[in-house]
Amino acid sequence: MREHTRTYFLGQLARELELRGLATSLRAEPPSLRVGGEQGSGLLTETVDCVALADGWFYRWSWGEVLASTADPAAAAERVVRILSPSQDP
Repeated sequence: MREHTRTYFLGQLARELELRGLATSLRAEPPSLRVGGEQGSGLLTETVDCVALADGWFYRWSWGEVLASTADPAAAAERVVRILSPSQDP
């Protein structure tokens, strides 16, 4: 059941990220979401997974830091975009 729940939440995040122009690839074993910078660029990539904690389900970066609650995949997507998008500073 946990695997199905993880896949569901990661699918919601994938949709939000794709709406923002990022490429995603949902992996089944273990459930995780590979996220790339601008579609097709392949420059910046990161893996996000999903875990159940005492306060509910959360998206988590590959290094273990909590990214955001699964209750708000749009907010999680915005944070991922900020991290993976190239800086506009010279």
